[in-house]
Amino acid sequence: MQKSGFVNIVGNPNVGKSTLMNALVGERISIITSKAQTTRHRILGIVNGDDFQIVYSDTPGVLKPNYGLQESMLKFSRSALTDADVLLYVTDVYDTYEKNVEFVEKVNFNPAPLILIINKIDLIDQEKLEALVEKWKSVMPRAEIFPVSAILKFNIEPLFKRIKELLPESPPFFDKDQLTDKPARFFVNEIIREKILMNYEKEIPYSVEVEVEQFLEDDRLIKISAVIYAERDSQKGILIGHGGKSLKKVGTEARKDLEVFFDKKVFLELFVKVEKDWRNKDIKLRGFGYNPD
Repeated sequence: MQKSGFVNIVGNPNVGKSTLMNALVGERISIITSKAQTTRHRILGIVNGDDFQIVYSDTPGVLKPNYGLQESMLKFSRSALTDADVLLYVTDVYDTYEKNVEFVEKVNFNPAPLILIINKIDLIDQEKLEALVEKWKSVMPRAEIFPVSAILKFNIEPLFKRIKELLPESPPFFDKDQLTDKPARFFVNEIIREKILMNYEKEIPYSVEVEVEQFLEDDRLIKISAVIYAERDSQKGILIGHGGKSLKKVGTEARKDLEVFFDKKVFLELFVKVEKDWRNKDIKLRGFGYNPD
């Protein structure tokens, strides 16, 4: 009997959805940093077994949008409610459902089997965890509750087993050797963007987008040329840094991660360009793969 299904991961920003998906998939699919709004797209991670295929979908954190990019991120999160065979709502020990009551209500009314995951339980004691479980039982009465620590991979195996049990009978949706629906260039963008999130403060990481202009691969080497788009000239200066030092650091860190990801030597060139107010320009958002219909 073959079982296959879409298992969609939703929740507020910064509760560990990407860390959880990477723990469940066993590969580094979603970029992870300590900053909120790290994930901007729906990213699929595919796990195959002899008699099952789980298609995980990591989504941007649910937030009230302030500009066009965030509008489109919210659409990705909402679309995850429409095609889920199993729904994973992720919270953590600091999160509260009051942050987005409307989305919680949508999750409660969704017909898909629902698992509520309380992440980061390594940060609190047993007594506080038990109180948290009781609170969430009253908020999402139909949900099965799994306390986990995604970063320590605690309780991930029982969660994985339960997800498998809840899958519907179905042939696989993707080839059995496929890990994700995203092309290689997408992960180049994500890894560079992760390094920007880690190396710059304030608004800079949220005001940039990365686009690969060249991806040439042979047996020994991958040559990549990528552009970092900023919204203002002042941001371009900060990204490049004095004597190009800041951009060089981002490039070096990204290249090392890309070599691990592709298991091959990488030559990476980075450029910075200004695209004024790109987060509110529909045509640019579509070009970057946002604004799902």
